[in-house]
Amino acid sequence: MSSFILHINFRSAHHLLCALLVASLLASACSRSTSKTGNRDNRNGDSSAAQAAEVNVIPVTTAKVEARTVPTFIEAIGSLTATETSNVAPQTSGQVASTPVNVGAFVRQGEVIAKLNERDARLRLQQSQASAKQSAAAVRQAEARLGLGPNSRFDASTIPEVRSAAAAYDAALSQQRLAEANAKRYAELVETGDVARSVYDQYRTQAETARAQANNARQQMETAINQARQNNQAIQSAQAAFEASQAQVAIAQKAVSDTAVRAPYSGYVSSRPVAVGEYVTTASVIATVLLTNPLKLQLLVPEAQAPRVQTGMAVALSVEAYPDRKFNGRVTAINPAIDPVSRSFTVEAEVDNPDNALRSGMFTTARIALPGGAQSIFAPREAVIHDQNTNSYRVFVIQGTTAHLRIVQVGDEENGMIQINSGLQPDEEVATNNQQQLYEGAKVQPTRQPGG
Repeated sequence: MSSFILHINFRSAHHLLCALLVASLLASACSRSTSKTGNRDNRNGDSSAAQAAEVNVIPVTTAKVEARTVPTFIEAIGSLTATETSNVAPQTSGQVASTPVNVGAFVRQGEVIAKLNERDARLRLQQSQASAKQSAAAVRQAEARLGLGPNSRFDASTIPEVRSAAAAYDAALSQQRLAEANAKRYAELVETGDVARSVYDQYRTQAETARAQANNARQQMETAINQARQNNQAIQSAQAAFEASQAQVAIAQKAVSDTAVRAPYSGYVSSRPVAVGEYVTTASVIATVLLTNPLKLQLLVPEAQAPRVQTGMAVALSVEAYPDRKFNGRVTAINPAIDPVSRSFTVEAEVDNPDNALRSGMFTTARIALPGGAQSIFAPREAVIHDQNTNSYRVFVIQGTTAHLRIVQVGDEENGMIQINSGLQPDEEVATNNQQQLYEGAKVQPTRQPGG
C-alpha cells in the first residue's frame, strides 16, 4: 500500500512539473510579444513628435527697427479766419441796376459785384465833354491871334506886330542919329563962321524931330510887345480853362465808373444784403468779400511755450474736412499778452490756400516746428498690428528663432514707416508677415525682408 501511494505521488509531481513548464513558456512568449509591441509604439511616438516640431516652425520675414532724427514741435488748436474782410460800399449814390454775384461766389479782383444806374452820370459826362471842346476852341483862337500853332512857345520878338514896330523903331533911331550928326557938324561951322546960324537952326530942328519920332516908334514897339503879352495871357487863361474842363471830364468819367461796384481783391462773397431796385448811398454795404488766399490761422499756445515760439517758424495743420491732407503755413505774429483765463497766448500764421480748399471758421489742429530735433524709433507699417478689441498696437520682435510679443505706442506715419513712441529699441528685428500665426514664444524661421 505504501508503494501505491508513492507511485501516485510521483505521477502527481510529474504532471505538476509539466504544468509549470507550459506556464513558463506561455509567459515568455507573451513577454516577447509585449516587448515588440512596445518598441513599435515608441518608434511611432518619436516620429510624430518630430513632425509636430517641424510643423510649428513659422516662416516670417523681418525688418530692422530704425532710429531717426525727427523735428520737435508744439501742438496747438485754433481756427482759420479770412486775412481780410471787406464790407464793400459804392463810391456814389444811386439805384441798384444789377447784382451779378450771389453769396458763396468766388470773385476776382476788379470783378463787378453790383451795377448802379448810370444814366445821370452819363449825361454829366457828355456835358463836361462839350465844355472841354469849347475850351479847346478858345485856346486855338487865342493862339491864332498871335500866329502861334498848337503847343508853340511864346516869344514876343516873333509876333508880326512886334516885328513891324521894332523895324519902325530901328528906322527912327537911324534918322535920329543922322539928324543929330548933321546938327553937330553945322554947330561947329557956325562957330567958325562958315555957315549962317539959320542953317544950323534948321538942322538942329531936324535932329529934335528925329529924336521925337524915335521915341514915338519905341513907344509903339513897347505897346505891340505889351499887346502880344496880353494875348499870350489870354492863351494861358484859355489853356487853364481847358485843363479845368478836362478835370471836369475826368470827374464825370469817374462818376460813370463808380456806378460799377468792384471786388477789392480775389475772394469769396459771404454776404450780399442789397437787391435790384434798392437805392444805396456811400454808407450802404453792397457785399462782404473775404480774402481767402492766404488765410489767417489763429492758434492758442500754452504760456509755458512762449519763449520757444518765434515769427517765421513753419506750421503744419490739418482739418477734419481733409483728414488725409496736410496744409502748411508760417508764423507771422505773436500776441505779447497772456489770456489770464486760459493761460495761453495767441499765435497768428499765414496759410497758403491756392485752391480755396480751406474755409474761414474751420477748426484746426496744428504743429509749430521748433529748431533742432529728437531721436525717434520707426518700424515698417506692415509690422504694426492694430487690435480692434483693445484698441492697441502690437508687434512681434524676433530674437534668434523665437517671436516675442510687444505692445507699442505709435505716432505719425511717414513714407511707409510708423513712429514708435514706446515699446521698441533701435536695431531690433520685427516680423513683417504671418503675424496672425505668431504668439509669445513661437518658433520662427526668419528671413530678412529685401531692403530691410
